[in-house]
Amino acid sequence: MRRRPDGTRTRYGVPPVSCRKNIMEKQVIKSVEERTFQYQDSLPPLPVPSLEESLKKYLDSVKPFATNEEYQRTQEIVAKFHRGIGQALHQKLLERAKGKRNWLEEWWLNVAYLDVRIPSQLNVNFAGPAAHVEHYWPPKPGTQLERGCLSLWYNLNYWQLIKKEKLAVHKVGNVPLDMNQFRMLFSTCKVPGVTRDSVVNYFRTESEGVTPIHIAVLCRGRVFVFDVMHDGGMLTPPELLRQLTYIQTTCCREADGPGVAALTTEARTRWAEARDYLIGLDQKNLTLLEKIQSSLLVYSLDDASPQVTPEDYSEVLSLVLAGDPTVRWGDKSYNLISFSNGVFGCNCDHAPYDAMVMVSICHYVDQKIFETEGRWKGSDKARDIPRPEELVFTVDQRVLNDIEGAKQQYFKQAADIQLVGYAFTTFGKMLLKKKRLHPDTFVQLALQLSYYRLYGRPGSCYETATTRAYYHGRTETVRSCTVEAVEWCKIMADPSTCPLQRQQAMLQAFAKHNKMMKECSAGKGFDRHLLGLSLIAKEEGMPLPELYLDSLFSRSGGGGNFVLSTSLLGYLRVHGAVVPMVPHGYGFFYHIRDDRIVVACTAWRSCPETDAEALTTGVFQAFVDMMAPVHPAHL
Repeated sequence: MRRRPDGTRTRYGVPPVSCRKNIMEKQVIKSVEERTFQYQDSLPPLPVPSLEESLKKYLDSVKPFATNEEYQRTQEIVAKFHRGIGQALHQKLLERAKGKRNWLEEWWLNVAYLDVRIPSQLNVNFAGPAAHVEHYWPPKPGTQLERGCLSLWYNLNYWQLIKKEKLAVHKVGNVPLDMNQFRMLFSTCKVPGVTRDSVVNYFRTESEGVTPIHIAVLCRGRVFVFDVMHDGGMLTPPELLRQLTYIQTTCCREADGPGVAALTTEARTRWAEARDYLIGLDQKNLTLLEKIQSSLLVYSLDDASPQVTPEDYSEVLSLVLAGDPTVRWGDKSYNLISFSNGVFGCNCDHAPYDAMVMVSICHYVDQKIFETEGRWKGSDKARDIPRPEELVFTVDQRVLNDIEGAKQQYFKQAADIQLVGYAFTTFGKMLLKKKRLHPDTFVQLALQLSYYRLYGRPGSCYETATTRAYYHGRTETVRSCTVEAVEWCKIMADPSTCPLQRQQAMLQAFAKHNKMMKECSAGKGFDRHLLGLSLIAKEEGMPLPELYLDSLFSRSGGGGNFVLSTSLLGYLRVHGAVVPMVPHGYGFFYHIRDDRIVVACTAWRSCPETDAEALTTGVFQAFVDMMAPVHPAHL
């Protein structure tokens, strides 16, 4: 029900673990010589991996889930595929790649996102809190607008960097990475369709022409818009404060609006039909919808007051991921959420870009607030600017019924989400690097060990790798549940094994994971390749090959069946969360800092087998157990 029809669904897309810190530390530096998008035309095309190598890697990935008989059977299926239909499909894929700089791009957008018919806002979107609570902006009632105008101003400064192409190009060493996804951060929206959605992007750089200059503000079921530029200059925080104060005062003084935004939480076909009816009711409604779609971002004034500490992010994560549906436009590429106690967060549609884009802007804003101690140090004078315009939709009883139905299904599913967000503070990246243990691999193996201890079996695991070294590259799948990882879990479960055996097995598992991450980032993964071959078969009207119907294909994670859906968000304070891919699975986001490892784990309450609290507790225990063989004197 919550699966996607591909074998390698991704929703997170962050840079490869070997370069994330370097990228994030440098990504906001203004570049004088280089323009943000200047290398786009020189990026290499996305390669098509070797069929033989992809099938070999696929076979290796299913081993942890197979009996000897099952594995032998799958070997025969793969060999038959390689000799026959697989070769033909591979040749057709090579032909496709000759005419496209990224043979996967269109397919991936459609299959992974636009064709998906389940509700996006809870099942596809990603969300996270701002990091300001850890230094100058802890929760404090009455600071919503004062802080909000400054946070919004820094977000708009980032928009200006992209618009002027002054955002530094992300690189690995001297190799530039694809920056196309940064075009999708602002003025971008998904539009529902009966069978397939679409993405509309209104953003233009200065050299390309006119771009929208307004934001949409959602408050108590109502929608307002106002321009963030006036007389050629951007509004200052005092001017933004005046606009936000007008909107909040108006909404508090008058009745709540109908909450049209809640319609974006519906199943996609149902939302498309409701949207068509809304437009048919009054053509003015289409104009209002387009104003929201083209807005730079949606700014949400949320009445909730989430509690959050540097040790426990659970409540704020729950509210940014599954909060008030009347003040989030679920299809927007960026909902900047402002809570009543001065805490901030975001909720973003995943179709236009991967999470590394949001990590980048969140880090930029966080750094600016840190540098200024969270205070505006400029002039308090405000120009005479037009008041915000309210977008008043024409609605009837059917529209109101559609809104109420959307809210009911949303709240039902939101109540089913179990989410915990905790920080492990015994050690972090500094100690791991000192012991020459890759921090990301360390967390991935701890997750495998925790799952194995809970269930007595391996858990199919998806981790994101990036392919941004290639033109319009997005992501590839690293299957973290390897033969080496499972063998190590078994050794850890055997009390008769000695520390040296455990350490040697762990290091073998480390080496395997590190090798896979490197290969996937170099365009040598196999999941996207297998997806492409299946889509070629579909386009050619062929039956789905036996390889994809084999039980081990889905059991190992294929077809969107990964039990553990994971991603590293980097080595900064930026955090986030997503829901599991499958009803019996987990979503697991994490970031790693010098002195701590912060995780967000989700599960579905309706599944009696899963428990996000237990899995996270197990992961933290695994951290300690894994360090014991290499650091017995201190742990």
